Amino acid sequence: MREQGLTDKDEITVDVSGGQMVIEALGDHRYRVALGVPAFAPAEIPLAGFEQAESYTLDDVAGKSVHFASLAIGNPHAVLRVEDVDSADVETLGPALESHPAFVERVNVGFMQVVARDRVRLRVYERGAGETLACGSGAAAAVVAGIAAGTLDAHVSVELPGGVAQVDWAGPSKAVYLSGPAERVFDGKLVSSEAKA
Repeated sequence: MREQGLTDKDEITVDVSGGQMVIEALGDHRYRVALGVPAFAPAEIPLAGFEQAESYTLDDVAGKSVHFASLAIGNPHAVLRVEDVDSADVETLGPALESHPAFVERVNVGFMQVVARDRVRLRVYERGAGETLACGSGAAAAVVAGIAAGTLDAHVSVELPGGVAQVDWAGPSKAVYLSGPAERVFDGKLVSSEAKA
């Protein structure tokens, strides 16, 4: 929007499904957005058949027992901690967990490798889309799960196949912040649905 001359403000508010989001320009094509307060209650995720816990186990995911954290940040997430994100079985476990009956609305599945208390590597299998190069809410969910488990600090660098993002979370009842670069990836034309042929 700034590049196109639509605004010169350092803060803009955009409408998104579920409300509004404030995007803050940090300079050098970097931006920061508050993604909201994470929800951990299974009814809010939604995750059926469980009481709230730090982690959960499903014994029937592609023939394997899978341990994961689960939370919602605008949409549902399951986060699996893996030793090596490059060899994680994203192609099998991603779709199997995404569509597992316990996840009433399906789920985004993150595969997180903790490199240090302030750095993780992540691959995300997005519900309805498959593996993606980047996922902002997935990065936030992974970091929040790691902080809640006591394995990550409050400021974490998340390395995704498509680039690096920073996630900050001060703890329960606080919003999660995502920051990183924004780049133009394509140009298009918006056509009104009321336009006549």
